Amino acid sequence: MRFEYVAVLASLVVAAIVPIAFLLVQWALGPRRPSAIKGEAFECGNAPSGSAWGRFSVKFYLTAILFIVFDVEVVFLYPWAIEFRSLGMFGFVEMLVFVAILSLGLAYVWRKGALEWE
Repeated sequence: MRFEYVAVLASLVVAAIVPIAFLLVQWALGPRRPSAIKGEAFECGNAPSGSAWGRFSVKFYLTAILFIVFDVEVVFLYPWAIEFRSLGMFGFVEMLVFVAILSLGLAYVWRKGALEWE
């Protein structure tokens, strides 16, 4: 075995042992007094209302997906901003194309009314 990988192996061993140890300690020392109140769903201090299997509007999921799509654009803008000078004009034009495509996507979903919350 190569000595360069000993640290990785040690990390994997610790990553496997720690959660198992936590579960065993909780099982051994944790209280075991179930009750109806403990088994009830907790909603921020309010009494539960309705079924936990309620349906959400498709607009909720659409808004969440659109948030993720347009939030990912920021993840790509940070490295570009850091390396802006070394990328030169090619990097600038590539980022303009990227932002233009995302802007077209935003205009499309805006025109379709996907950002309207009723």
